[in-house]
Amino acid sequence: MAPPLSPRPLPSILLISLIPVASWFVIRPLLDPVPQLPALWASVGFSIFAFVATLYLVPALGPTFVKANLKGKDLLKVYSDPIPESQGLVCASIYILLLILFIPFSFSTSIASLSGGRSKIEGLLGAASLHHELSVYLSSLLSLLIATLLGFLDDVFDIRWRHKLPIPLIAAIPLLMVYYAEGGNTHVVVPIPLRPFLGLLVNLGPLYYLYMSLLSTFTTNSINILAGINGSEVSQALIIAISVIINDLLYMPWPFDFRIPMHLLGNQIEVEVGGAWHAGMAYGSIELVDRHLFSLYFMLPLVGVCLGFMYHNWYPARAFPGDTFCYVTGMAFSVVGIQAHFSKTLLLFFIPQIFNFLLSCPQLFGIVPCPRHRLPRFASDTNLLHPSKTVFDKRPPTKLASLTLRIFATLGLTELTVDPTNGVVLEATNLTILNFLLLRLGPMNEKKLVQVLMCTQIAGSLFAFTIRYGLAGLVYDGDRR
Repeated sequence: MAPPLSPRPLPSILLISLIPVASWFVIRPLLDPVPQLPALWASVGFSIFAFVATLYLVPALGPTFVKANLKGKDLLKVYSDPIPESQGLVCASIYILLLILFIPFSFSTSIASLSGGRSKIEGLLGAASLHHELSVYLSSLLSLLIATLLGFLDDVFDIRWRHKLPIPLIAAIPLLMVYYAEGGNTHVVVPIPLRPFLGLLVNLGPLYYLYMSLLSTFTTNSINILAGINGSEVSQALIIAISVIINDLLYMPWPFDFRIPMHLLGNQIEVEVGGAWHAGMAYGSIELVDRHLFSLYFMLPLVGVCLGFMYHNWYPARAFPGDTFCYVTGMAFSVVGIQAHFSKTLLLFFIPQIFNFLLSCPQLFGIVPCPRHRLPRFASDTNLLHPSKTVFDKRPPTKLASLTLRIFATLGLTELTVDPTNGVVLEATNLTILNFLLLRLGPMNEKKLVQVLMCTQIAGSLFAFTIRYGLAGLVYDGDRR
């Protein structure tokens, strides 16, 4: 009998070294001279605390989840050891708790009073908008709390896909209500080719709120749909969060000047970054700096949590994230995309998820039969993964299903098994990006597949930056704030 799967070892030197570093970042804003953007220093410190807490609490609380029957078997392994599930609840609890503890650093006047009589903290709009900023922050926390609750209920009661799709709409209600109460902007900039017909701006009104509602639904469910192998959910969230952070840092006030040669990407204007309160690509707009600071406050701790959990969820996994993790990370992305007003840029970082969603639509909407699990098929004798298939054994596919599958097969998105006598489709590989990668690249082990998935996500982010700061100049003018 094989020995039980034990938790990964935790180096004590890591705890000893990181705790003082995190503590220094947290208390640095309280020391003279007060640094520029003091709350950002504290956020970095809390992010390190998030990493350490997740790293140590996940294995410590895992046996408690197993005793509560929140456990599962890894379907792509030869062993059947019980593995703690719903560990996204631990991650979400750490994440939200640290965001709550961070509130005084971002919104208290005590730090501002230490800055030598300055009238405002750089990056905040000042006391006049303090209530607005605090209401936005608290409504975001409330949405994250609701997403945690709904995600855990999904883990416990195993809600079916057709019922869970609209669940994130409930968590997004606080976001949308505060956005409306604060007189949120519902205008969008019209692309240059359409301006002779529609003008420079178009007010979408209620349609903009519908768009934001659908954004929250997409970001939460798109990560959940692209799951099934060790490390897939957390690696997606980690790479997207890092991409958002890089985008935010472009708008920060750097103490030096440099130019990005965007003409190499098709843009006619070079992008200047840095300078004395030049606010990077914010072009002197304190409001833009404030928005991207808000995004950093939510993304930095999320990266810390994801890094800590990835250590335990990496192949072979010692802990499973569950739907709670997908709900919370997806809602965190919706929060920054909506409240920081860069939802279009955010969606560009979801290019692999958009591809996976479009590929999955025939199964998600019932055109093609959708099995309970669409994860790849595991061959225990070779330890390799192969594309899994949906089988038409009870009844032949409908005309619409056959047409859809044949179009997808022509595009190389699926592989069909056809009856040679009458041409009826008997089998088709399941419509997910994981099965697509296995179909195009051949069978591979689980660890290599998640590495390929991560490379795909990184390539998607690089392409997103190319579109946002290069090709977008072909259809939008100005700095496109």
